[in-house]
Amino acid sequence: MKRNNLSVVNKVVQSSPAVKQPKLGFYSSLNQTHVYTVLPDWGSLPHHVVLRVFQYLPLTDRARASSVCRRWNEVFHIPDLWRKFEFELNQSATSYFNSTHPDLIQQIIKKHAAHLQYVSFKVDSSTESAEAACDILSQLVNCSIQTLGLISTAKPSFMNVSKSHFVSALTVVFVNSKSLSSVKIEDTPVDDPSLKILVANNSDTLRHLKMSSCPHVSSDGILCVADHCQGLRELALNYYMLSDELLLALSSETHVNLEHLRIDVVSQNPGQTEFHSIKSQSWDALTKHSPGVNVVMYFFLYEEELETFFREETPVTHLYFGRLVSKAVLGRIGLNCPRLIELVVCANGFQALDDELICIAERCKNLTALGLSECEVSCSAFIEFVRLCGRRLTQLSVMEEVLIPDGDHSLDEIHTEVSKCLGRMWFPDVMPLW
Repeated sequence: MKRNNLSVVNKVVQSSPAVKQPKLGFYSSLNQTHVYTVLPDWGSLPHHVVLRVFQYLPLTDRARASSVCRRWNEVFHIPDLWRKFEFELNQSATSYFNSTHPDLIQQIIKKHAAHLQYVSFKVDSSTESAEAACDILSQLVNCSIQTLGLISTAKPSFMNVSKSHFVSALTVVFVNSKSLSSVKIEDTPVDDPSLKILVANNSDTLRHLKMSSCPHVSSDGILCVADHCQGLRELALNYYMLSDELLLALSSETHVNLEHLRIDVVSQNPGQTEFHSIKSQSWDALTKHSPGVNVVMYFFLYEEELETFFREETPVTHLYFGRLVSKAVLGRIGLNCPRLIELVVCANGFQALDDELICIAERCKNLTALGLSECEVSCSAFIEFVRLCGRRLTQLSVMEEVLIPDGDHSLDEIHTEVSKCLGRMWFPDVMPLW
């Protein structure tokens, strides 16, 4: 309801002649209260209240609300409302989310580019959407962005864009922002020269850099970031970029303590079986300089490609295997990963992991989370594993098919035994049937 109509209603209510009221007034009082409290003048709400409401509205609804009255339109253009913005770009035939209207994009670039601080680009799997994102990036010449994220909701569509087009667009932001703190450019054609431009203009402010699956970036490019961005606290990269020199650079006296290092281990070439190894001295330097660092490793390798890893002590804290992993590798984890906090094994095959799990429970004193699927563990060994970990095991997700009954325990009683060890009710996960 518009403001003018509400004003007229208020005047009518106030100027109406007195009406004789009933003597006993429960219902009459209720009705009277109702008349005088449901007629707010929305146009007179304070700016900060309308601003707060607008911050919760989807962009389309916010734009519609701005046409209600002049006051709301003024709030629509307050700079605080445009600090954070997500550009959604898609082809309607191939995507499930709504695309930001082109006219609104141009209005934002024209009026609010200087206000943008937290910006993300969410694109679908089409090349056209990724190219549109690059076109918008190229226009952000008057920006001072602090957080930039490029997100592909399906397959990495930025990889289909011309490398020169992408790098040119990204460089516009790297050069003009001067205060980038967090950059997420995973699955993109970013390269070493563009990273040098990022460092040259944002070395004092860069804190978080996520750039896994960027095939045009070498270890030298990452080393340049580590050498010059002394405040870097979070880094995500592929294993082929990891080197002893990089770990030593992150461990220098002038560098702040690294908080999070994520490493994606994926074959550069299909069928690759050999990976370079990292010296234990380099890992030791990192953990000595940053004792609280989380080292997260995601493995998407075939069984024969894992032979290089965990031959020596590795300070990994969170470990995820997306493909088949052998008993031998899991055995080495128990022996050489004393800092392990979380372990997820998606598949192992049909060899019972009894000894390997018990070794992990005995030697990994920080382990608090375990996930198992498409593996086999005897019920007795699993109960012993939980007993050794005790109540520090805060997350336990194990498919029912993983647990194999033996002479001592059956599936019907395992939840009781495990619940006793955990100090809370626990049941194995069950595959839903539909």
